[in-house]
Amino acid sequence: MHGTPHIVSDVMTHTVASVGPGAGFKEIVRLMRDWRVSALPVVEGEGRVVGVVSEADLLPKQEFREDAPADGHTVPPRPAARGKADAVTAGRLMTSPALTIHAGAPLAEAARVMARAKVKRLPVVDDVGVLEGIVSRGDLLKVFLRGDEEIAEEVRREIVSYLLPPPASVVRVQVEDGVVTLTGRIRDTSLVPVAARLIRAVEGVVDVRFDLARREEPAGT
Repeated sequence: MHGTPHIVSDVMTHTVASVGPGAGFKEIVRLMRDWRVSALPVVEGEGRVVGVVSEADLLPKQEFREDAPADGHTVPPRPAARGKADAVTAGRLMTSPALTIHAGAPLAEAARVMARAKVKRLPVVDDVGVLEGIVSRGDLLKVFLRGDEEIAEEVRREIVSYLLPPPASVVRVQVEDGVVTLTGRIRDTSLVPVAARLIRAVEGVVDVRFDLARREEPAGT
């Protein structure tokens, strides 16, 4: 019944900068600057993703330039960061294995993975791990650029016409800045929580509001 959710391939960036495991430190920094990104997939062979190198992986090089801070207070080094401070190639700097996602994954799944791992982007790979693109937090927010009328039409067609059809219910759908409002009369008010859940699953919906009254059964029915 419900429309097909948008998937990662709908919003991802297909042209991606990447590096091989042997890429040098300065090459990585230059690529990040030129492509205006904070992380790069590390690939080998035919493009299989083996890791990701990010600004966080590079910063220990600056952090441990001196043995002690300028104020003279010694800070015990973090072993992992200390190791990356000594690294000069992507293969030693990268975080591996890489956290990736498939092009056919729903956007909600990509958002959950990013939130749990606290990362800003995910390499998109095929079934054998070959790089196909990259999806960022900003890409996931593109669904909220859908027009209000487009959202309203989907809600009417995919949800209201099935769940709250006339003549049992008379429901109007309005959308303003992504906020969906249903007004009118319905026979079965127990369907409101179900409608709310389905509408919130529509891409681009910011919130759902209801102004619905119970439609009484005609006398004699």
